Amino acid sequence: MTKLKLRAFLYQLGSFALLFILFRFLLAEYSNLSGFWIPFTAFVIGTLLSPKFQAVKTNNGERLFMSWIFVKGVKEI
Repeated sequence: MTKLKLRAFLYQLGSFALLFILFRFLLAEYSNLSGFWIPFTAFVIGTLLSPKFQAVKTNNGERLFMSWIFVKGVKEI
């Protein structure tokens, strides 16, 4: 695993974890969900809303790209 692939994995994990914890707290406080449904719903929302990171080998070397539902297109980081 290259350095950029590890960085992409950590960015993706960190952004998902942040959104998961945020939505888990919000759902527990402000919804009528209980039990298993709180973390399950937070998981689905976090998965759909978190940005996707990927390391790609190009002619100029390895590059890190991000795509997100709120940003148009693919951005190079």
